[in-house]
Amino acid sequence: MSADETPVVHAIELDVLVDYHQTYLVDEGCSAGRIYDGPSSHPVGIVQVGKGNALLTVGLQWGTMGFTVAVADRDPGADFDGYEDIVEISYESPSGRVSLEEWGGEKAHALPPLPAGPGTYRLRYHARGMDEESSDEIDEHYLLQIWPQPPSDPAVLKSTSWFFEYWLNSERSR
Repeated sequence: MSADETPVVHAIELDVLVDYHQTYLVDEGCSAGRIYDGPSSHPVGIVQVGKGNALLTVGLQWGTMGFTVAVADRDPGADFDGYEDIVEISYESPSGRVSLEEWGGEKAHALPPLPAGPGTYRLRYHARGMDEESSDEIDEHYLLQIWPQPPSDPAVLKSTSWFFEYWLNSERSR
């Protein structure tokens, strides 16, 4: 495959019930919440990873959020125009099969199989509308991109919202 070929992307649109500003990416055979059993691996504000799972923070305290999850065979490129905050972090998948799980285990939304099976992936988490006050008026949406990539340091690609800065600064103070 040459570098100029378009990535193969399998995208899924979801409505996800969130509570306590959070939802989880969970690997098959793992459970959400294991992040708190020990130090997370290089948290980056609104996303932090643990063994086989990732905690994804949203702006809305509780309710239903729109998520797009895109699983790709290589970096699909960030959507800088469509989102206000964008971060990246490495993630280890023991099984190569993941789901987006609602807070408290309410429901697990199966995602397309990860293209390289078990191994290391990159998560790029996009957020829009995190600072909005009322769920009736907001355009809060999240895009999670996942593709195979060797481990690398977490990165903040774009930061504009107050809510993101709050979480980023709270991670720095730990």
